[in-house]
Amino acid sequence: MPKTARSRYSVFLLSSTAAVLMTAVLTAEITLRAGSAGQPAPAPLPVTVLPFMEEQSYREALRLSGLVQAKARAQLAFEIPGLLLALDAEEGLAVKAGQVLGQLDTRQLKAQRDVAAADLASIDAELQLARLRLKRSAQLRETGAVSAQEFDETRLTAEALASRRSALLARLETLDINLEKSALRAPYDGVVAARHLDPGTVLQAGEPVLQLVSVDRLEARLGIPASHFDALAPGQSYLLDLRSGAISAKLRALRRDVDTRTHTALAVFDLPPTAAVLDGETVSLRLERTVQARGGWVPISALLEGERGAWTVLRISEQQDGTQVALREAVEVLSVDDDRAFVRGSLLDGQPVVADGVHRIAAGTAVQALER
Repeated sequence: MPKTARSRYSVFLLSSTAAVLMTAVLTAEITLRAGSAGQPAPAPLPVTVLPFMEEQSYREALRLSGLVQAKARAQLAFEIPGLLLALDAEEGLAVKAGQVLGQLDTRQLKAQRDVAAADLASIDAELQLARLRLKRSAQLRETGAVSAQEFDETRLTAEALASRRSALLARLETLDINLEKSALRAPYDGVVAARHLDPGTVLQAGEPVLQLVSVDRLEARLGIPASHFDALAPGQSYLLDLRSGAISAKLRALRRDVDTRTHTALAVFDLPPTAAVLDGETVSLRLERTVQARGGWVPISALLEGERGAWTVLRISEQQDGTQVALREAVEVLSVDDDRAFVRGSLLDGQPVVADGVHRIAAGTAVQALER
């Protein structure tokens, strides 16, 4: 075959192959388009919605915690130094007012008292004799048998003995007081909370021996923010939450100075004697106040955290063709109360808001609103 004819034949084959391939591609595209045109559109996603109800204010709830404490709590100590001879109080022991809890060694005090008592008896005898001499000197002075100097000496001797007697009486009284203070007594009914020393210890005056707390007089102490002062009034009763349940307690005092560390003021509540609570347990108080702010309540499950800590909700928007789509709206959370939050933003009164499942719904998704 001539060279020119072969060249023309090759061009013809290439053109025919290209035409066949183009025809196949066009046929496949037409087939795919025809198949996709026959498939139905995805069904709208059913979602539960609630209408956004706009309000002009909301009730803010605040739960405050505190401690139950005994009204009386004391570190018991001896007022005099000495050897701790006996200590019959163990931790947890219930005691009565005036009950002896500990005893110091009093042998030295008793010996000192015996010496002072003997000195007093001797002084009494000397003073009696001095007063008799003074009486005789006064009689003899009238007759001139005794000089003025001798009379003055007798008088001053009697006065000195009287002063020594007064000093000995004071000494005896001091020793009696120290003997009484050598016994450690409970100042009120209570329970021994701590024992710091054991018998045989030589202690100093004022060194703590026992800690005693009252059990029949308990109070609750809570810190109240200054913003909630107006919600409390001394003399009124309030519900406190304890381990055993809620009880009514009267507010005895509300301090008007704020602690610089906690920025709260101390409120003291008297607990009833029937309260099943122990010293040191926690107690809580729920307070409410009205805050003027425009917004509305939405379920916590309706909130979705956005960028930079912002919060969003999904509202339902109805399109011109009657379909419904979910659109995001930015909101500001003002308060949280259990499972709901008070928010404000661009939401309008009555607009439906997706109540839950917002994490699985993208903005612009076709939805079907179902009222809760």
